[in-house]
Amino acid sequence: MDGLFPGDSYSTPETFPRAWSEFLLFGTRWSVYSHFFLTILRSRHLSVRGLYDDAAWANSSFEIITNLERCTAKLHIDGLDKVRATEGPVVFVANHMSTLETLVLPGLISPLKRVTYVVKQKLLGGFFWGPIMRSRNPIAVSRKDPRADLEVVLRVGQERLASGISVIVFPQGTRTETWKREGFNSLGIKLAAKAGVPVIPVALKTDFWGSGGLFHGFGPVHRDRPVHLEFGDPIPVTGRGKAEHELCLDFIESRLRTWGAKMS
Repeated sequence: MDGLFPGDSYSTPETFPRAWSEFLLFGTRWSVYSHFFLTILRSRHLSVRGLYDDAAWANSSFEIITNLERCTAKLHIDGLDKVRATEGPVVFVANHMSTLETLVLPGLISPLKRVTYVVKQKLLGGFFWGPIMRSRNPIAVSRKDPRADLEVVLRVGQERLASGISVIVFPQGTRTETWKREGFNSLGIKLAAKAGVPVIPVALKTDFWGSGGLFHGFGPVHRDRPVHLEFGDPIPVTGRGKAEHELCLDFIESRLRTWGAKMS
């Protein structure tokens, strides 16, 4: 499959239809989030009926992407051909800036490769989000015991990869708008090395979708901040993967500097 975005790159057209919510909700953050809530409700309905498959996941992600653009988000996506050209499953390692990337990545990757996430265990139990996440058969970690979490990711991650399912890892663990090189662990590299698959670094700047405040995860919308997402070259991992980990860090850091992200 070529995917929902058939080229190597994509940028939101300068003229894009505006959403009705932009006028009814006066261009506030809830103009953006109202569309997200509707998509999640439809996705949950499909999930509880056992109908939320890979295609439905990709389509709901694409719907979210389109609605973000209808609410003035400007997306710039690069490197999709690198995902297409890589045979077999891979480990994607990405920096974690906001909720937005967890919603956008499935629409980019899932049509090209079967994929799942490493997620926090508590996300599987939520009323709205839980059925959707459980349908995706993710790798769930507690984030309370790093050693136990490592064992789970390596064991279950190898099972997913052996069955042809790629894995998305956010080594920072938590969302942050500020890039800190030392806060990016080598979990994804370890998993790729154990499973004998390449790693693809993913650099992203998604601070259009704010975090924090009273509504955690649904902070202010920064309409002046374009959304950037780029896939790097696949990197085969040998030995302990120290050099490969540095290559991932260099790729992500270089892109974030180019895009004007906050650096520590």
